[in-house]
Amino acid sequence: MSELLKLPNVGKVLEEHLLAVGIETPEQLRETGAQEAFRRIRIGRDPGACLHMLYGIQGAILGVPDKFLAAGIKQELQSFYCKVKE
Repeated sequence: MSELLKLPNVGKVLEEHLLAVGIETPEQLRETGAQEAFRRIRIGRDPGACLHMLYGIQGAILGVPDKFLAAGIKQELQSFYCKVKE
């Protein structure tokens, strides 16, 4: 069990994805950022990774459940997601 599992929104599947793309600690996740971590997962692990996963990663970085992300943050992530999935 990695330290990543102690973060909100991080379950076994997201933990496995993060570990597989070289993100092994909460510190590495914060340094990498949600958008880059998600991009790596989409390219290297799961081309069908969804917007909800991106929200979960951002929430993990901020230490909050994804349902509590501010509307502005969600909008920024939605814009990024639309660009990545094209």
